[in-house]
Amino acid sequence: KTAWVRDCARRETMGDELYPIAVLIEELKNDDAQIRLNSIRRLSTIALALGVERTRSELMPFLSGEPLQDDEEILFAIAAELGKFVPLVGGPEHASSILPPLEALSVIEETVVRVQAVESINEVGKQMSVAQIEEHVVPMIQRMAVDIGWASRVSACGLFSLVLHADGISSGSAAKMKELFEKLCEDEMPMVRKSAAVNIGLLVEGCAPEVVKTDFIPLFSKLIEDEQDNVRPVAVQAAVAVAKVLSAEDTVALLVPPLHKASKDRSWRVRHVVAENFQALQTAVGPDISRTELTTMLVRLLKDQEKEVRMEAATQLPHVCESMDLADRITVFAHSVMPHVEPLSRDASQHVRVKLAAVLTGVAAIVGKEKSVEVLVPIFVQLLRDDNAETRLSVVSGLGKLNEVVGPEVITEHILPELQHLAEDLQWRVRLAMSEQFPALGKALGVAAFDSYLTSMLMTWLGDPVYSVRQSACVVLNDLMAIFGDAWVKKTAVPKIQAMANEGPERTYLARMTSMMLIQMCADSISKDALNKSLLPLVMKLCKDPVPNVRFNASKTLEAIASKVDKGSAVKEVKPQLEAMLSDSDGDVKFYAQSALQAY
Repeated sequence: KTAWVRDCARRETMGDELYPIAVLIEELKNDDAQIRLNSIRRLSTIALALGVERTRSELMPFLSGEPLQDDEEILFAIAAELGKFVPLVGGPEHASSILPPLEALSVIEETVVRVQAVESINEVGKQMSVAQIEEHVVPMIQRMAVDIGWASRVSACGLFSLVLHADGISSGSAAKMKELFEKLCEDEMPMVRKSAAVNIGLLVEGCAPEVVKTDFIPLFSKLIEDEQDNVRPVAVQAAVAVAKVLSAEDTVALLVPPLHKASKDRSWRVRHVVAENFQALQTAVGPDISRTELTTMLVRLLKDQEKEVRMEAATQLPHVCESMDLADRITVFAHSVMPHVEPLSRDASQHVRVKLAAVLTGVAAIVGKEKSVEVLVPIFVQLLRDDNAETRLSVVSGLGKLNEVVGPEVITEHILPELQHLAEDLQWRVRLAMSEQFPALGKALGVAAFDSYLTSMLMTWLGDPVYSVRQSACVVLNDLMAIFGDAWVKKTAVPKIQAMANEGPERTYLARMTSMMLIQMCADSISKDALNKSLLPLVMKLCKDPVPNVRFNASKTLEAIASKVDKGSAVKEVKPQLEAMLSDSDGDVKFYAQSALQAY
């Protein structure tokens, strides 16, 4: 109430016209940063209250002054809000009134503020006419590009595309902008040159190839050979945009040589960026240059002395020549790539081996069955024996896709014997990943091969000490019931459930709990006759288990299978048992017994 009275007093003192600005000034002087931030986020509301004329004449000049001394978060919010202010100052014809505060924000040293200010200037500038850009934006860029402060010159680099891409811009203004940008590409400050390298890709987009060759290729060549390690990687990224504009002949003559040099750069970060942008570069240069030039670069990077570069190069293997016809692509892999894959499987760095294991199935899908059996399957086997658990995990996760390429006979002969050694892998994630591959393997291998190699492993995981592995094994068993049919269920699944449910109280109760989880999950896959004759008696027995957790899970199981229980058994056995459990000493048992009774 006191605040409301004070608010009314302020209104009476200063009048409604001055009130919005006064409130903004007062809130921006508040010691609480959150109040100051909230006031900035309400700038649009204040502008609406002021009207377009007073927003231009009062609010914009005010934002160019005192608020710019505030915290980084406040300044960022101002820059973001001003990017949406064109309608609030009277439309595009008055958009230039927003530029002064944004220019002031773009020369601040805090990176996030500068970047947002430049983004907002570009957003406002796109709504301005060519005449306005000539009158207001061009002089602003000229001021910023020659300013003594490095932050101003860094921000200027992000604004040249606004002028050069404007339809109808005069040749004089375009020439001025190109001259200034060239000077910034040679600036004494590395951060300015880096910003120029970041933005040269934007400048070449939409330009004619001849303009790119004469005006920008010389600048690109300087930046990609810059003395600073933080400038050259950014220039490599810009090569993608440059390649999209140039013809194939010009790309080979002007772009490929500096890229080859970058792939052998003294800084591993530059080489890493070449590997990282391999796929994008392929798309930009086309299949022919990819085959003759980029594949050679990637092979060089696969043998790099730094593991980070080899890791990134390995992840690019499935993308080699991806725009070519399959037959030609297989030829490239066979002659240029495959000889260098096997050494990676013996790499001293476990991280490189993990990356390789993750992409091997992608390579197998490309080269086909014959080459996969000859080259890749031995590598799979070797990596399955790797000392590093993450490597084994990556290999196991791809077994289903490998089976699609080489077929079940190869998997049975070469891979399954190795899997048996991993059934008790110390890393539970490896066991979990293996179990998740079993439905696909079961479908491909058939009952006989699956029972010979994998069924015993699956049954072992039903008693795994890690819950996630036990749960996955239950899900897999349910999937396999649907694949293998009733005969397999009666012969393999039901006896295992019975054995687990019949483990005595002297053993851990987890087996009995898992048997309940299995029955709940598999109720739809098991025939009604098998469930009533073989499994219902087990559940009734576990309703009297000495462990409360087992008893209430037995109640949950009875509820889950209610639709398949014979009416006679339900009346004579199930309902009396559940009613008796309502008097159990454990509250959870009573709760789930009551819930299960409602299903009968």
